[in-house]
Amino acid sequence: MEVLGVIPARLSSQRLPGKLLRKVLGKTILEWTWSQAKKAKNLEDLIIAVDCEELKEEAENFGAKVVLTSPEHSSGTERICEAVSSIDTRIVVNIQADEPLIHPSVIDSLVENMLSGEGLTMTTPIKEIEDEEELTDPNIVKVVIDRDNFALYFSRTTIPFLRNKDFNPTYFKHLGIYAYTKDFLYVFKNLPPSLLERAEKLEQLRVLEAGFKIKTVITNFDSYGVDTEKDLEKVERVLIEKGYA
Repeated sequence: MEVLGVIPARLSSQRLPGKLLRKVLGKTILEWTWSQAKKAKNLEDLIIAVDCEELKEEAENFGAKVVLTSPEHSSGTERICEAVSSIDTRIVVNIQADEPLIHPSVIDSLVENMLSGEGLTMTTPIKEIEDEEELTDPNIVKVVIDRDNFALYFSRTTIPFLRNKDFNPTYFKHLGIYAYTKDFLYVFKNLPPSLLERAEKLEQLRVLEAGFKIKTVITNFDSYGVDTEKDLEKVERVLIEKGYA
C-alpha cells in the first residue's frame, strides 16, 4: 500500500469529556470526521485507531475499519505507531478525530505533496487567518513559515509579534492533520519530548527542535477542532449552512 489514513481516537478529553461521542445533527464527532476523510481520493485505506471498546463499537456501527490500541498511549502519534506496525504502507496520514469539518481535498493535497516532493518526510496544512478573534485564541495554533513554506515555529500565541504597527503580515493557522513517511513516523515517536513542546503543549515542536523539517501546504479550506461547547455549536452552525441539516 502507498497511502494509509489513520484517525487516532481516545475517549477521555480534559476540556470536553467524551467529545468524540457527542452528537451533531444525529452523528457523533467521530463519524463526521471519518465520513469526511472517506471522501479523500488519495487514501487507499482508512482506519480508526481507538483506545476503548466504547469507541470501537461506535466506529463499527457506522462501518469503519477499527484497530483497538493500548489505552496507555500519551499521544496520537504513539497510537498510530501501534496501529500501523504490521501494515505495509509508505505514507501515513494522521487525521485528528475531533476535526469533523476537515475537507477531503486537504488530505489529498498533503498526499500529493508527499508523493511529489523529493525528500519530504512530513507535511501539514495551514490556512490564512481571516477572523481576527482566532489570532488571540490559544486553541487556534499559529505558524510562521520560511520562503519555501517550511514551518519555522508553531505557537498558541500570535506570531509574528508586530513591533512595527505599519507592517501588515499574513497570519496562518495550523490545521490538525499530518502526512509522513512510515519510517519518519517511528523517528518522530522515538524523539524525546522537547522543551518547546512541553511549554506550548504542541507535539509538532518536537520535530522542529530536533532539527527536522515540516513542509506546510497552504489551503483555502478551513477546519475546526472541537475542544469546547462553543466549538460544538460552531460545527453545527457550519454544517447547517452547508446543507447537512
